[in-house]
Amino acid sequence: MNKSLTRSIGFWLLLVLSLASAGVGGWIIAGQLGTMTSTLLDGTATGIEVYVGQSLVVVGAALLGAGVIGLLISVALVAVQALVPSTTPVVVEPIDWAAESSEPGESTVATDAAEPTVDTRVEKADVDDEGQNGSSGSTATATKISVK
Repeated sequence: MNKSLTRSIGFWLLLVLSLASAGVGGWIIAGQLGTMTSTLLDGTATGIEVYVGQSLVVVGAALLGAGVIGLLISVALVAVQALVPSTTPVVVEPIDWAAESSEPGESTVATDAAEPTVDTRVEKADVDDEGQNGSSGSTATATKISVK
């Protein structure tokens, strides 16, 4: 099934969750760096604000990185979808209603259709081909007969 990328729930989940992850990661980083900077410059910084703040900045950076990677993957999916040729719709010829028979008793089915012919000839292998150089050396292989 060739589905459009804009109709794929997986694509939209990737895009929305990537944006959310990047946004939350950026928000955590900005908040913690702002708190750490102001408390360190004021001289009122505690160990919790400094050391826990560093860990939260690392978590925020991981979320931001995951969001950016997700956005890059979604952009790559859009680019690949644009490069893959789409299937062309089959052109159906319009119905020529004038060609229809006007009498209801006439049949439009061709009655002189040729009967299928079946070739009942069996090709016989030459007995003189004993010196063949085939891989199996059998008559069935040489004459392309299906042996079951």
